[in-house]
Amino acid sequence: MKHLKWTLALAASLVTGAASGEISDNVVRIGVLNDISGIFQDTNGMGSVESARMAAEDFNGGGKNIKVEIVYADHQNKADVGNAIARKWLDVEGVDAIVDVPNSAVGLSINTLLRDSRMTFLASSTASSDLTGKACSPNTIQWVNDTWATGNTTAAAMVSRGGKDWYFLTVDFALGKGIEAEAQRYIEAHGGKVIGSSKHPLGTSDFASFLLQAQNSKAQVIGLANAGGDTINAVKQAAEFGIQQSGQKLVAFLLFINDVHGMGIKVAQGLQLMEAFYWDMNDDTRAFAKRFGARPGMNGKMPSGNQAGVYASTLAYLNAVAATGSDNSKDAVPEMKKFRGKDKLFGDTAIRQDGRVVHPMYLFEVKRPEESKYPYDYYKLVSTIPAEQAFRPLAEGGCELVK
Repeated sequence: MKHLKWTLALAASLVTGAASGEISDNVVRIGVLNDISGIFQDTNGMGSVESARMAAEDFNGGGKNIKVEIVYADHQNKADVGNAIARKWLDVEGVDAIVDVPNSAVGLSINTLLRDSRMTFLASSTASSDLTGKACSPNTIQWVNDTWATGNTTAAAMVSRGGKDWYFLTVDFALGKGIEAEAQRYIEAHGGKVIGSSKHPLGTSDFASFLLQAQNSKAQVIGLANAGGDTINAVKQAAEFGIQQSGQKLVAFLLFINDVHGMGIKVAQGLQLMEAFYWDMNDDTRAFAKRFGARPGMNGKMPSGNQAGVYASTLAYLNAVAATGSDNSKDAVPEMKKFRGKDKLFGDTAIRQDGRVVHPMYLFEVKRPEESKYPYDYYKLVSTIPAEQAFRPLAEGGCELVK
């Protein structure tokens, strides 16, 4: 019956055009789609669900008594599973926006599915820069990181500090390949070279052979173009090999505070990493983090950049719904793209025509154990990359939406 009701409503909207100017079913449904059981469960997982709930609570009806419902599902890092969930949300369950979606293969699949539909895709954790490049969609807004920003800004920061020779440990799927390609392009364009690269499958537990190759290469920088449990395992085993003590720099392209906490500061000390968000940056980020840590099931954990991105993008979408009176992507997304200002969690922020949210990025170094004064006091700031430099120039992405 619900499916029939939605089908009739959709048919009516095609005739009258009303659906693009009102809130469907009198409730805004936002689906958090991520990895709840796998390698991204700490950086995303139920923490992302709580972040979306926080955004809905802070929105508080938008001054118009708008009802918001948060639902969630586990895509299991499988594109077919994620696509099936998204299709059910779109066709049957009346979900209006999908948020989060770590895993580029899943994100790109959903980006294609939702193109020109009524649903908005808030790709706050999908790293593929194609989302705002050749695969850009009028339905998609991309927050936090992407492979261009991660690859270029991290490489730039390390090259400027003398890191010219590189060896990559790269996860063998879209995320890793994209990061390595972007970083290599920058390194070689600025007088450096990539000595070698080892590809590994997602969910690798034994990095010994890869790390030995990297160590024997004598590269100044070993770049970890992976994420989640893969990065944690690589860093732990690099510590056992004494790689950083031998003078090689270890840099993680996509690492979060939860990962550092999981491996321990003693293991992670000296690691270089690029982040868009750190809980201890200022009063606003600290206030958000304190509330997050007190949420059900969080047990004092601090939020990752991805979880902060879920909050920021969900709230931005809801504000656009309130401003337009519509939860249809054709109304909400153009309204979101008008934003220029200060986001409490990400600083100076703008949303471009291609759907890319630009904000500063930060190169951090993990502190030594004796430098850490309180729980989750892990980072020291090395350099800040301004928003206008941190992301691919608008004209270079090949997005058909850019006029």
